[in-house]
Amino acid sequence: MKTVLIAVDDSKGSETAVKTFLALFACARPETVVLLYVQKIEGRSLMDEMLGMAELSTLKEQLRGTAYQDALDRRAKAVLDRYAALLRDKGVTGLQTVVRAGHPSEEILEAAKTAGAEMIIVGSRGERLHTILMGSVSREIANRAQVPVLIAR
Repeated sequence: MKTVLIAVDDSKGSETAVKTFLALFACARPETVVLLYVQKIEGRSLMDEMLGMAELSTLKEQLRGTAYQDALDRRAKAVLDRYAALLRDKGVTGLQTVVRAGHPSEEILEAAKTAGAEMIIVGSRGERLHTILMGSVSREIANRAQVPVLIAR
């Protein structure tokens, strides 16, 4: 396997995803490991219902350079730096970090396609109420991906 994408955020599920990757690929590492962090606007699901894609794109553009965007960027960098350090400490090479903004499942699928990933690894949130109300990002990825998806628990 040449390229694996691991989607991470600041949840316990992401830590499990990274540890699962390390266990699964202990002997034969992929050439490239893409660590992906997706920035999402808080309350995005409600905004999806109220606004169209054009309006959301305009809103994202207006947030660029604001204190809110700076905070999102700092959070993304901190999460990616933490997991990149863990992977490097375990001997993983060919590491790429990517930040995208938007709906998590859409961005994960698009990033996997762009990177030529042969596998996607995501963590399971485990928030039952959230999953019932909002839908599951990992389930959506598993249903729509063109490559194998590992949901780490």
